[in-house]
Formats: sequence, C-alpha cells, structure tokens
Amino acid sequence: MLPVFPWDRLEPFGARARAHPGGVVDLSVGTPVDPTPELIRDALSAAADSPGYPTVYGRPELRESIAAWLVRRLGISGANPDAVLPVIGTKELVAALPHQLGLGPGDTVAHPALAYPTYDVGARLAGATPLAVVDGTLPDPAGVRMIWLNSPGNPHGAVRSVEELRAVVEWARAHDILVVSDECYIELCWDARAVSVLHPDVCGGSHEGLLALHSLSKRSNLAGYRAGFVTGDLAVIRELLAVRKHAGHIVPGPVQAAMTVAFADDEHVAVQKARYAARRAALRGALESAGFRIEHSQASLYLWTTRDEDCWDTVAWFAERGILVAPGDFYGPLGNRHVRIAFTATDERVAAGVERLKNG
Repeated sequence: MLPVFPWDRLEPFGARARAHPGGVVDLSVGTPVDPTPELIRDALSAAADSPGYPTVYGRPELRESIAAWLVRRLGISGANPDAVLPVIGTKELVAALPHQLGLGPGDTVAHPALAYPTYDVGARLAGATPLAVVDGTLPDPAGVRMIWLNSPGNPHGAVRSVEELRAVVEWARAHDILVVSDECYIELCWDARAVSVLHPDVCGGSHEGLLALHSLSKRSNLAGYRAGFVTGDLAVIRELLAVRKHAGHIVPGPVQAAMTVAFADDEHVAVQKARYAARRAALRGALESAGFRIEHSQASLYLWTTRDEDCWDTVAWFAERGILVAPGDFYGPLGNRHVRIAFTATDERVAAGVERLKNG
C-alpha cells in the first residue's frame, strides 16, 4: 500500500500563504524558475523535426557527451559510453528501478531514513520491503538486494565523505548487494565537495555492483524536459536496457539532442550556480537572524533548518508570513523538527521572503 502523497497535506498552508497581501513566497519545492539556457533550447529546436522513433539506448553522441562529462567534471576514470542509459527524468527511474531489476516480495530495498520519499515508494511498487537506514549505519544484510545512497542528500543537503561511501561499497560487495547512488545535486556544492560512488577513490576503479543516477533538472534548469541518465555496472545497464526496450521507456529525440549539448557545456552551470549561491546566502542570513538554526546544507538547493519545535508549527509560522516551506516529516520521522527551504524561487520572491523574515 502506498503512503498518502505528501504534498496534498501541505495545501491548507499553501492557501494561507497565498492569502498574504504581498503574494506567496513558495520555497517548498525545488523546481527551477530561471530560463533554460539558450544553447540548450536551440539544440531542442533544431532537432524538432523528429518523425522517427528514437532509441531507448540513446544516440551515440549523447552517451559520448555524458561519458566525457563524467570524466571532466566528476573524475570518473574509465567512464564508458556503452554503460550510459538515458532516462525520462530520474524520478521515473527511482520509482521503477526495483521492479525493472526483478525485485519483489521477499526482497528488501534499503534507503536513507531521512530521504526523498520515492525510494520507499519504488520498493513498494515492486512488492519489495523498504528499509529506512540511519546515515552512518548499515543494515542486517539478510534479504537486502539494493541499497540507495543520496549524496548530496535531499532534504538536508548533507555530503558523505569518500570514506563513508567506500565503507558502504565494500559492505555491499561483500554481501552481493547492488548500490544505487542518486547524485543529482553533485555539481551544486557549497561547503563540501561531493564525490560520486563511481569515483576511483570510492570504488577502486571498478563499477561492478554500482549504479549512479544524474539529472539535468537542477544543474541546467531542464526539469520540464525530463532528462537524466543512469550509469555504472555494464551488466546491470544492459539488463535495464532490455527491460526498458519492452516497456518503451524512451527519451524523446529532441530532448536527447538538448541533453548532448547540456552535458558538453560547463559555463551555463557556473552561471546558474552563482544565482543560487546569492539566494542561499540571503535566505541563510535572514533565517539565522530570525532565530533559526541551519544544519547540514553543505550542498543541494535547500536549507535544512529548525528552531526545535514540531515541523508543522514551523510550517504554520512561515505560512502566516506568506512563505510556504516543506515540513521535514515529508522525508521521514527523523525530520519532524525541521523544515526544508528551497532557494529556487526568483530573486524578487527570495528578496520578499528575506524582508518578511526580517520583519518577523
């Protein structure tokens, strides 16, 4: 049985925030609001005459562009274009992966205890058992077939060290457990450096038993394009490819063309990151002045904050000021005294939120 879709519970607070005379400052969802870079839109437009079926595997030039990005930006030695599989946004893959790899009743999927809820949902959709694991601990391996990592993490923006990641990889390999690392915020680090699970310092140069997921939604403002990929263990990628061919899970041809350009260009990422850095600094200062404490938040697009009260009381406090934030318990019971604040709103809306926080 699936849990209630969490965002439905936030609607009454959204209505209260929208009633503010100055309009709502929506910091609840990390959706991009800045323009999609022109070079990416041009690539999409140029490929718009696309009458034939694209391939599930993706264009060779797309997979080569991604492999080059993995080497250039993440230091992943031996990145193989053959082991790259485009996906229709990574949320789709997170939800479908346990089922597509044949997991089901009797299998356990471990995931961070404080996490994006789709890891839990994906296990349930497959009929497997989700298991929440507190960061820094490892579960009893009995029955565990897959373990999710998320660094930089959502909702809290925490970054796992090379040593922590390596310990999980070594444990998983000892017990024949697949490690799947969701790394969609890896280029959006502020106070720490995030490392891919496929980096040689973590995996010893072998991608056996490892997958990594990456998305263009955050780093390139492409959430509306539904553009991401999975890479790692070639044997597992081939297994996924076979299943996804039958299911018709195909990234549209024009989107593949846009992805090729996006992964080849680093300048637009730096421009967008500078925008986020300014918004983050403004909100952080205003929150701390208003008596909130920021925890973790070394990376990603969120500030994980608390004033040591029930998260829904904090949500209500913000809503009275026309600001909508996400309650921490959306991401598991461990978040029940925090809220997640996205800094993906426009400069104007962030400035309005800062002013309201300053005025109490």
